[in-house]
Amino acid sequence: MSESSRRKFLYRGKDLEELRKMSMKEFIKLLPSRQRRSLIRGMPKRQKKLLKKLKKAKKALKNGREVVVRTHNRDMIIFPEFIGLEIGVHNGLEFISVKITPDHIGKYLGEYSPTCKKVQHGNPGVGATRSSQFVPLK
Repeated sequence: MSESSRRKFLYRGKDLEELRKMSMKEFIKLLPSRQRRSLIRGMPKRQKKLLKKLKKAKKALKNGREVVVRTHNRDMIIFPEFIGLEIGVHNGLEFISVKITPDHIGKYLGEYSPTCKKVQHGNPGVGATRSSQFVPLK
């Protein structure tokens, strides 16, 4: 696939290199209002701690080691510097591995780790209630 035929990633009119070179204040201005307001108020300690871990993981990735950073911070906003990292986001039961791509910028980590599974009921039979126990077979 040639460079021209591939779709170029843009976030609010800025390409990935421009986003990475921006200061935090400039990047915050591009975000949607909920994320912008959250970051203007300041990051909690737990998010700053995660940010440090992610920067270490980024250095390890440059050295050729793949590191999965595990976190419970579902409300962390994804920044351009996270691209290429793998983050294990807790969903209440387990850590779901999320590979960060450019399309994830500006979203929350929790959006990619669903907390509820779709309910799939089994067939009636042994252990069923009296009325549903004798459902005719096809």
